[in-house]
Amino acid sequence: MPPPPVTGRDCAADIARIEALPARVGGRNQLLVRIETVDGLVGWGESGLSSREDAVSAVIADFARFLRGQDSRRIGRIWQETYRSQYFEGGRVLTAAISAIDIALHDLLGKRLDVPVHQLLGGKQRDVVPTFASYLAADTEQALADTTTLVAAGWDCVRIYPEGFDSEIFDPRASLAPTARTLTALRGAFPNLCLGIDLHSRYSPAEIASLASMMPPGTVDFLEEPIRSENPDAYAALRKLTTIPFAIGEEFASKWQAQPFIERHLTQYMRLDICNIGGFTEAMKVAAWCETHYVDLMPHNPLGPVCTAASVHMSAAVPNFSWLETRQSPVEHLGFHDKRLFPKQVELQGAVYPVPDSPGLGIEIDEAALRATRPLPVECPHLRRPDGSVTNW
Repeated sequence: MPPPPVTGRDCAADIARIEALPARVGGRNQLLVRIETVDGLVGWGESGLSSREDAVSAVIADFARFLRGQDSRRIGRIWQETYRSQYFEGGRVLTAAISAIDIALHDLLGKRLDVPVHQLLGGKQRDVVPTFASYLAADTEQALADTTTLVAAGWDCVRIYPEGFDSEIFDPRASLAPTARTLTALRGAFPNLCLGIDLHSRYSPAEIASLASMMPPGTVDFLEEPIRSENPDAYAALRKLTTIPFAIGEEFASKWQAQPFIERHLTQYMRLDICNIGGFTEAMKVAAWCETHYVDLMPHNPLGPVCTAASVHMSAAVPNFSWLETRQSPVEHLGFHDKRLFPKQVELQGAVYPVPDSPGLGIEIDEAALRATRPLPVECPHLRRPDGSVTNW
C-alpha cells in the first residue's frame, strides 16, 4: 500500500499511471516505461533485460498497483520500496523493472524542475561523452577496413568480437587462434588505438589464458566479460593468468553484485548498465564506489534512445569515466534509434555525445507511432558446441 497522504500536500506530482510499452525498434524489441503524474507530466524509462520483456512488464504491472498515488519526487524512497517489498528481493527481472521506473522518475523530476537530469546528479563534469564503437567482422581484412572507417570518423576506442561470434555453433577453443591473429593485425595497423574485445562470457579461464598467450604484450587494452560473473573467485584465478585489464559489469543487477569485483580489484573498467542495475539511484552509488578504487565507468548501452540519454546524463555527472558504448557508428546499422519513433534524442556527433541541457532526459517520443509497432517474439540465440552441448550466448 502507498504511504498515507500528507494533509495539505500538493498532489500534482503524484503518480497517476504507470505503463510498460514493449515496441519493435529496428532489429530488436525495446521495453519502455511511461509514468504520468496527476498534472499530466510524462516521464520515460527503459528496461535492459532483452528478450524477457514480458516478464519485466508483469513486474512493472505489480509495482504499479502500489506506486499509483505516491509522490513521484520521492525517488530514493520508491527505489527502496520496490526493491525491499518482497521477501525474495533483487534479481535481474525485478531490477530491470526498477531501473526503468527509476529512469522515468528522474525524467519526470527534471521536467518538473525545468533542469536536465545531470543537474539532479550534481551537474555535468564534461561537455561531451566519448564513446567506443563496435563491429562484427567476418575476417581480418574486414576488421582492418571497419577500424579504418572508425578511426577516420574520430573514434579512439574500438571493440571487436571473437571469430565465429554469430554462428549457431560456437567452438571457443577453435576461435582463439584466428581471433588472436586479427587482434595482432589491428594492433600493428593502429598502434595508438584503444583496442578491446567483447568475449561475451563464452570462455573458460584456461581458454582466456591461452588467448592472451597467443598475442604479443600490449596487443589488447581490455577483455570484456571474458567469463561468466557468478563466481568472483574464478575471476581472481583468471587475474593471475593475464595482465590484460578486464571490463566487467553489464550483467550486474545491484551494487551488491558489483561489490566483490570492485573491492577485490577484479575489474579495471565497470561496464554497468543503467537499465539493469537499478537506474540512476543505484548506478551513481556504484560509480562512487568505483571512484574510491580508481575504476572508470565504461557503461553498457546496447538499447535505444532512452537508454542512451540516461547513460549520457550519468556519464556526464561522474568524475571516473572512460567511454560509453554506442551502437550508432558508421559500421553498424541496427535501427535502434529510429527518428520516426524518437523525433528528439541525444544525437551522436562524430565519436561523442554532446551532453544535453533540455529538461529531463532531453528526448521526445511519438507515442502513436511507438504504440503502432508490434514487438516480435524474440529468443536470444541458443548456441551449441560442435559436440551438441549447450554453450553461453
